[in-house]
Amino acid sequence: MPTTAPSPEPSAPSGQGGTSFADATASDSALRRFLHGLPGVDTVGLEARAASLGTRSIKTTAKAYAIDLAISMIDLTTLEGADTPGKVRALAAKAVNPDPTDRTTPRTAAVCVYPDMAATAAAALAGSGVKVASVATAFPAGRAALEVKLADVRDAVAAGADEIDMVIDRGAFLSGRYLKVHEEIVAVKAECGSARLKVIFETGELSTYDNIRRASWLGMLAGADFIKTSTGKVGTNATPANTLLMLEAVRDFREQTGVQIGVKPAGGIRTSKDAIKFLVLVNETAGEDWLDNHWFRFGASSLLNDLLMQRQKLSTGRYSGPDYVTVD
Repeated sequence: MPTTAPSPEPSAPSGQGGTSFADATASDSALRRFLHGLPGVDTVGLEARAASLGTRSIKTTAKAYAIDLAISMIDLTTLEGADTPGKVRALAAKAVNPDPTDRTTPRTAAVCVYPDMAATAAAALAGSGVKVASVATAFPAGRAALEVKLADVRDAVAAGADEIDMVIDRGAFLSGRYLKVHEEIVAVKAECGSARLKVIFETGELSTYDNIRRASWLGMLAGADFIKTSTGKVGTNATPANTLLMLEAVRDFREQTGVQIGVKPAGGIRTSKDAIKFLVLVNETAGEDWLDNHWFRFGASSLLNDLLMQRQKLSTGRYSGPDYVTVD
């Protein structure tokens, strides 16, 4: 299900030798024409393909590889009002050493926290290779003035965040003020410095697959390093279908621009079986280049425990049960 973008006006090529879409973002009307010129999503076809890929059988050796890969792709997350420095330090220790009984277990990709906990996470993870991710821009609703959002980002980066997970202004997007959303992403990206930027769409609030496709292209055009499904704070979060749609978008964006963008499904992915289904989607849609934690992440809190239990079962032949892992 290719997502060929409408051809922009001739312009200078991008830095990696692909197409430039600068003209598409030159004005609100130009951006609207571009986004509404994207092909409509075949809902039945999209959901049928996602369901079909979810039935792929993964054998023992491949399953062991997939479990370790999924562990290495987790942004281990705590985003609660009751978060404490002690909880963040404990989560950081788990990210670095998920299974104390088996030091071959991969580390997670990152620990994701609120900005006020970024310094605590950075100190706990120093030298480990595990990244500090911080939500920002008035997460999860995004209802704040731009200067407040940018200050949120500056605070997180100054505290040691390697990655910023921002939320888009869904109200602006749904009312068709696409350039406002684009400009906010550009401004946040500028504040990130060397930190990578993940742009959260909150797909459960975008209502339609066409909107998710438009948001994906809007985020990529604005300079996102990752596009992310959800905050995990609404009823509908990551699904195979919405993630498949975003994987198609990053695949097609790279084909047209030469620029590779990551994807992060977040919220509702709790079991090894779920995670492996998403990895199949990645491999079959975007390709092997995305099967790496630099380009694909899971936003999760409970997923790691199930992966660890399944890993133990493959290793010993016995299912250890929930007492085998720590409660986050």
